Order: sequence, then C-alpha cells, then structure tokens
Amino acid sequence: MARLRMGQGVLRRKPIEHIEEAEGAPGEQLARTLGLWQLTAIGVGGIIGAGIFTLAGTVANGTAGPAVLVSFLIAGVASAAAAFSYAEFAGLIPKAGSAYTYGYAVLGELAGWFIGWDLLLEYTAIVAVVAIGISGYFNFLLTETGAALPAWMLGAPGTGEGHRVDLFAALLCLFIAYLLTLGIRNAARFETVVVVLKVLVVLLVIVVGFFHVKSDNYAPFFPYGVGGAFTGAATVFFAVFGYDAMSTAAEESKDAQRHMPKAILYSLAIAMVLYVLACLALTGMQKYTEIDPESGFSTAFKSVGLGAVADIVAVGAIIGILTVMFTFMLGVTRVWFSMSRDGLLPRWFAKTHPTRHVPTRVTWIVGVASAAIAGFVPIGEAAELTNIGILLAFAVVCTAVIVLHYRRPDLPRAFRTPFMPVTPAIGVVASVWLITYLRVETWLRFAVWFLVGLVVYFGYSYRRSALAAEERRTTGG
Repeated sequence: MARLRMGQGVLRRKPIEHIEEAEGAPGEQLARTLGLWQLTAIGVGGIIGAGIFTLAGTVANGTAGPAVLVSFLIAGVASAAAAFSYAEFAGLIPKAGSAYTYGYAVLGELAGWFIGWDLLLEYTAIVAVVAIGISGYFNFLLTETGAALPAWMLGAPGTGEGHRVDLFAALLCLFIAYLLTLGIRNAARFETVVVVLKVLVVLLVIVVGFFHVKSDNYAPFFPYGVGGAFTGAATVFFAVFGYDAMSTAAEESKDAQRHMPKAILYSLAIAMVLYVLACLALTGMQKYTEIDPESGFSTAFKSVGLGAVADIVAVGAIIGILTVMFTFMLGVTRVWFSMSRDGLLPRWFAKTHPTRHVPTRVTWIVGVASAAIAGFVPIGEAAELTNIGILLAFAVVCTAVIVLHYRRPDLPRAFRTPFMPVTPAIGVVASVWLITYLRVETWLRFAVWFLVGLVVYFGYSYRRSALAAEERRTTGG
C-alpha cells in the first residue's frame, strides 16, 4: 500500500487515492445500505424545517415583504455554489466526515481538525435548538385544544422562577439517538416516511393557499427596498443547508460516488421549489404587515377561515422539524466517528456495533449532550452556537475544491463543479458575507471553542493521529 505520508506536521494530508483502502479496520466499519432516494430524503429532511414554517413569515413581516421569495432565491443560489463543491467531493471522497474529511485531504490536518471540531459543536447545538422548537410547537398545539404540557416539562422561564428544565426537548434528543442506534437502514426508513409526510403537508399548504391568493397582497413587492431582500437572504440562508450534514453519510451509501452528488443537488432543488411556492402562497393569502412572524402559515390560513388547515400546518411543522434533528445528529456522530478513526480523537469512539454497524458510543454521547443543552439552555443562547461553524465549513469546502482542481486536475471525478473557479468562489464570498452578519457574542463563543480545540489538537491529536504514526514509522522517529 502506498505510504500515507504527504507532508509534515499540521500540513500533512490524507492522499485521496488511498483514503478508501487506508480506513475501515475491523470494528470501525459502517454498513453501506442507503440508496439514492433514502439519501435524498435525509437531505430534504435536513433542509426543510423551521425555515419554511417560521423564517418565511418572520422575514416577510419585517424584512423583505412579498420579496421574501427573492430572499430564498438569493440564499438558494449562494447555497447551491457550496452544494456543487460538496457534490464533487462526495463523489471523489465517499467517506464519512464530509467537510472535515475534504479539508483534511486537501488543506491539511490542522484545517481538517478545526472544521471537524467546529461541526461537533454546531451540529449538536442545532439538534438541541430544533428540539426546543418542537417542544414549543407541541405545547402550542395542546393549548389550542385546551390542554398543555405541565410547567415542569417546559424550559421557558417563568416570572421570577428562572429557567426550568425542558424535559420534553431533552427526551426528544434521546429518542433520536435511540433511533440512530437501531441501524442506519431502519433509521433511514423512518426518516423517509416522515419526510414524505412533511412534503405532503407543504404541498397541501401550497395548493390550498393558492386558491386564496389575492394579487393585491403582492404590492408593493419590495416594501423594504431591494436591500431588504438581500438582508432577508442572510436570515433565510440558515434554512437552505442540511445537505452538508447528509453528506456525512457517504460511507453508508450503496454507491456513494454516483448517488451522493445527485442526492445533494436533488435535495436542495426540491427544497428550493417548495420554499418559493410556499412563499408565494403565504404572501398572497395575507398582507405582509399582518403575517405573524412566529406562525405565519397557521395565522394566514386562519385569516381566510381555514382553521383546520392551520392545525395541520402546525402538525406538519412538528414533523418537519423532527427530521432536521435526525439529519444533524446523524451528521455530528459521523464527523466524530471519522475524526476518532483518524486518531485525532481517541479511537474508542470509533468502535461500531458488531451487528448494526453504527457508532453507538458517540451516538449516545451526542444524544446526552444535546439533551443537556436542550434541557438547560434557553433557545436564544443555544441558537447562537449554530451559525458560524456551518458557514466556515462552506467556505473551506469551496476553497478546497478550487485548490484541488489546480493541484490535481487529473483526478477522476464522478461530478465536476461547473464554471470553475467562479462557482466555488461565489460560495466562499457568500459564506464570508453572511458571517459578517453574526453578532459579536457568536464570535466570542467561537473563539473560546477554537482555543479549546487548539489545546486538544496540540496536546493530543498532533502526535496521535494516524498520519503522525505513519510518519514515525517511515522516518524511524
């Protein structure tokens, strides 16, 4: 086997040609069971969630007006630039780890480490935030029917009582972890069924909504100016990723080189079509100034006398957001598994179940960690942890695909990013632009996590990585 040594120290890289043969020791293998449409369902499940049920109304009401659909289109174009880069890498490097593995192979160990380290926090926080959101939706539905969750099961702070434990959200996190430990085949079947139900609810919203559209509601189309549409794009951008987490399942695909690029592009395309049509229905049913920022579609249907549809939308929101939890918990466990198998984290975490072939150890750790965040951290503070790492991962992947095209133009690629290097450059610029919209507190939290990662890398990972061990064997060091 060719040597894995490709540079010294923090710049050592995993040779792309040997990634497949160098990995997969006994007890550290994932089962390849996912087909094209199961992968696409996981991607759609990660993309369509709070964005269509909450963000659309929020941005329409106070930022973009009817031009919210333009906001989604702008965000979609920016996201597609990154999606093409992910698609190329997914076909070229069909291994678990997504942005972490791509960065490691092209930009070096330290770059790969920090992307992986970032995603461990970001994806876990996303799972927690989504769980808190579901808890709120569920209690809203029960309240509408005259019932409600007991106060001790909610995390909302009461007057003078401080923050209570959101037990419902915490249990949701543990349920998703349990689901993932059953094996990827069974978990993916559940995800596919739930995604189909979610898409049917969105289609119901679109079809029924169009029968109650009034063209006058679209005027003025740009009430906050064209700048409002661009500002809205920065907000809704966080509703058009999810395929990045899905790409971490490449090693569990039956034919990753063929299926992963298609699944990434299909999932984004399906989500964008549904987003745009749903925005047209929402802003056509109700004047943008009257749209409820928190439950836009439900209030819009109530305004036209369709209370039953409003309740169905609320149920659809719960179902839709549940699939987001699944996709991102799948993502964080596969990144952690991949980093551990590479020796950057203890290999104990890379052990898989002997019959189900899933990393049960890291799955339960992530389940408990996300449950702790969901149970004890207010949703606003938890949400602040979810932004910067995703955008940095996008920027790194887009940069890496440009570097690889110039460094290794000879590599056989199942999918090629179109209009090189313009397309990935757009992805880099869009990601950096959106990062500038993040609050100072987000940067401070990121800096703390970055410094902790720096200590872990140089204190443990630098000497214990698989490539470091290979270098010592070849040099006698």
